[in-house]
Amino acid sequence: MGTELLLLSDVDKLGKAGDVVKVADGYARNYLLPQDIAMPVSKHALKRLELLRKEREDLARIQLAEAKDKAEKLRNASVTIRAKTVDGSRLYGSVSVGDIVAALESGNKIALDKSQLVLDEPLKETGTFDVPVKLHSDVTCTVRVWIVED
Repeated sequence: MGTELLLLSDVDKLGKAGDVVKVADGYARNYLLPQDIAMPVSKHALKRLELLRKEREDLARIQLAEAKDKAEKLRNASVTIRAKTVDGSRLYGSVSVGDIVAALESGNKIALDKSQLVLDEPLKETGTFDVPVKLHSDVTCTVRVWIVED
């Protein structure tokens, strides 16, 4: 027994959008169908899936173009952050991703999400740092961060 469905969205450990999968009747009836994640295999479902694929491709193309545009703006961007120090080089506290994003917004008028900056741990000393920015799965650039003693 089981129900054969066409997935409209990616589902972990089950399949990707467009896959035809066989699942338990209850899983289909109680979760996949009410959540509009899947639908019974039919001509209508295949047409809907094709429309969804086209919309996703268009959206992906737009997101990539926006990411490339923002990367061009960030190409020579740098920010200077003033911070109090303990001994001239070690910071009293640290500079976090939020501080860098705020400095970019106020100084360069470039809005970023905190999750786009790739910083393993906060910066804790003065100096110059190149911080990677992941704008898209295919677009990464760097921002130069200068931390100077206040």
